Amino acid sequence: MSAQAKQRGRLIVFDGGEGSGKTTQLRRLRAEFDRLRVPYVALHEPGGTPLGTEVRRLLLDPASDITARAEALLFMASRAQLVEGQIGPSLARGQNVLLDRFFLSTYAYQIAGRGLSEVDVRSANMFATAELIPDLTILLTFPVRDGLQRAAHRAAAHDRIEALGEAFHRRVADAFAEFAKPDWQAAHAECGPIIALSAEGTETEVGDRVREAIENKWPGLLQQRKA
Repeated sequence: MSAQAKQRGRLIVFDGGEGSGKTTQLRRLRAEFDRLRVPYVALHEPGGTPLGTEVRRLLLDPASDITARAEALLFMASRAQLVEGQIGPSLARGQNVLLDRFFLSTYAYQIAGRGLSEVDVRSANMFATAELIPDLTILLTFPVRDGLQRAAHRAAAHDRIEALGEAFHRRVADAFAEFAKPDWQAAHAECGPIIALSAEGTETEVGDRVREAIENKWPGLLQQRKA
């Protein structure tokens, strides 16, 4: 095995509020990696494992009656399984991991949105992730009302989280805006580098911003590999 093959992969997270287009932009980067033969796996939270899939079903089901603390712990359980079973081994094999949501969402939704203790949530997250730090989080920003309308158009009905109302999602959006600030990032080193990008405009325009951010972070990553 070559030295290059043994090099640790990169953990690249796409995060943001409802309807911000993170899943779409992750899919576009997947296509780019396929074209360039960049090794990767694509995962999402919650999910990615049998346990995570069941947790996702419970968390998003509008009929689920889940308290705020139980909700946070369910997210953490799914994350712990995903980190140990999928993310960690993939990175060790030299694969880049493209992840749809990670713990910035927990900070936004459970701390800012639900009002849970930041100290408690951060501590639980460090335990769940075994202190894994993303190499880059691309934080897509988009107006709350427009994002909720986008989310409504892609499904017959809002899921349990989407249905929490505009006031809740404004608190989440305000938190994501705070996460983009250098002072906040300096105080939250466990989150790794965060780049906030506007998700307004066409899919291609947003994709160009994502590509530029990746190229600035890792010059040469988005270059053609030899067969």
